[in-house]
Amino acid sequence: MKTESIYFCDYSIGEAPYGEVPAVCGPFGSRILLCGGEKALAAGLPRLENALAGSGFSLVTEVFHGDCTYEGIHRLAGRAEEEKADMIFGMGGGKALDTAKGAAYEAGLPVFTFPTIPATCAATTALSVVYREDGSFDSFYFYDRPARHCFLDLTVIAHAPAKYLQAGMGDTVGKYFECHFAARGDKLSHSSALGREISNMCYGPLLEHGARALSDCKAGRVSHALSQAVLANVVSTGLVSLMVLDDYNCAVAHSVYYGLVLLPGFEEANLHGNVVAYGVLVQLLIDGEREEALRLKAFLKELGIRTTLAQMGVSLDREALNAVLKDIVTEPDMNHIPYPVTEKMIYDAMVEVEVL
Repeated sequence: MKTESIYFCDYSIGEAPYGEVPAVCGPFGSRILLCGGEKALAAGLPRLENALAGSGFSLVTEVFHGDCTYEGIHRLAGRAEEEKADMIFGMGGGKALDTAKGAAYEAGLPVFTFPTIPATCAATTALSVVYREDGSFDSFYFYDRPARHCFLDLTVIAHAPAKYLQAGMGDTVGKYFECHFAARGDKLSHSSALGREISNMCYGPLLEHGARALSDCKAGRVSHALSQAVLANVVSTGLVSLMVLDDYNCAVAHSVYYGLVLLPGFEEANLHGNVVAYGVLVQLLIDGEREEALRLKAFLKELGIRTTLAQMGVSLDREALNAVLKDIVTEPDMNHIPYPVTEKMIYDAMVEVEVL
């Protein structure tokens, strides 16, 4: 039997988790290269420096700009070699964390993540989403293991713009519905079956705590509800990603997103997770799950997530959507779903979502 190894990302969550850094990271050395965006460093670096004070660690900072690219990954790996770093820290949003993970992989160093917004599961997954220098998508960069540890500082996250928590919840809801849809009818391995069951934690806790979490974040308030939403967005989704076959990570909802971003100005006006949540509504109506779609739509409206194309500034004109529909049905995420989905099925579902 072929050996299978699955590695998980440990995590610490609370109002002062950076205090755990010396104990968690100490066995790996003392020289740290930290990669983070300007806003992320402004929010998190003073807290990290306080946690490291007197601990014997040395910290060198590299400010991150723009997208996660192979050039940026190579450059950061080279900087780690120059600084004789023992480990790389990534602080910020998904693109900064993805760059840190890629650089650590290339430099053969352990990586630790410090997400300052809860919009994605990048802090806990074993891959990076890599873009070209012109901003277009390039490829996924897969690794043998995720970060060694993720430090979730709720004080930092509670003071980040609430729109990122909102979008993160939209994307997390997608993980539940897409995983179950894509895996339907398959005889799953232990790992994929366990990952699919964990995906239940990407929806139920958000229904219970999501609206309160968003309210607390807008008020800059750390709460139990906020912690549950952050754990769903960052940890539960990351576990699903690590455990299931890639076939089961995405389906119609993400394909809808990738199709819609072909429209000029769309991506700049709409956050990824919010559009994925809309895509879930499309997927549910294709699948004949109208009651579930109504339930989800009510929840998304409670979160303030746009649930129609009209709200996103997109016309339902069939001809204007031709390129979008064609791209949706040919996206790689549509390669492993329970039945063929046509452009007409997508469009009819979009029409129904508008009046749901």
